[in-house]
Amino acid sequence: MKLLDAPKNVSVQITNYTGGKGVESKLRQLGITPGRVVKILRFAPLGGPVMVDVEGRAVAIGRGIAERIQVEQV
Repeated sequence: MKLLDAPKNVSVQITNYTGGKGVESKLRQLGITPGRVVKILRFAPLGGPVMVDVEGRAVAIGRGIAERIQVEQV
């Protein structure tokens, strides 16, 4: 499933993501890599970003990028 389809307040494991080198670089900088477990904190209204917890840090990910991240529920 995609990160945008995952339920709120649930931990999910990143399995894969698609995109160019820019997307890959940005996600690595945020600590979002395949195999990492993240928790979805909230979905901002009106098309805003998705807030996820990555190792105790709250990180905002735009919906366009979140659409490209494949996850599975842990």
